[in-house]
Amino acid sequence: MLPSQIQRLIKELSRLPGIGPKSAERLTFYLLKQPNEQGQQLAEALANLKIGIVFCEKCCNLSEKTICRICDNLSREQQQVCVVEDPMDVFALEATGAYKGLYHVLHGAISPLDGIGPERLTIGQLEKRLDGKTIEEIILATNPTVTGEATAVYISRVLRPRSIRITHLAQGLPMGGQLEFADQDTLKRAIVGRRES
Repeated sequence: MLPSQIQRLIKELSRLPGIGPKSAERLTFYLLKQPNEQGQQLAEALANLKIGIVFCEKCCNLSEKTICRICDNLSREQQQVCVVEDPMDVFALEATGAYKGLYHVLHGAISPLDGIGPERLTIGQLEKRLDGKTIEEIILATNPTVTGEATAVYISRVLRPRSIRITHLAQGLPMGGQLEFADQDTLKRAIVGRRES
């Protein structure tokens, strides 16, 4: 029987995505072997994770300020907006170095089975963002999953009356995959070879 503090940490770690009970046990026992300072630094990082993190007022990405570094960077192509599901997708696309425009983060995908409709995403903020702006192209970079594709189709229908060019990432991303797990070359080809939606 393990002490209750160890059991609690194992339980909490196993709630994380990709961490099962065995991995949670290994992590817990690894942390027990480390100097107290390392455990303290981890505890402080976890405790402070949400302090000072806000959503960018323009693109809804994670930021330390009301306007994120990408939206605040005037050297980026202001006429392109790449629409992604999650903040991790922004980081994945940025790592390729292929895209120099702006982003819009939806914070999910339409999934009626999970009770997630368009109103739970930031599609309304995207529409407001397009009002009176010089945005010429929307790049739909939702995940190549059933929910991602449904979200892309919905956004395309909503935005079509605005006479804005709407493109979708090119093939190359595996169906059922996640942008954050794709390699940089695949993401780069997908951005460069995007297609009309």
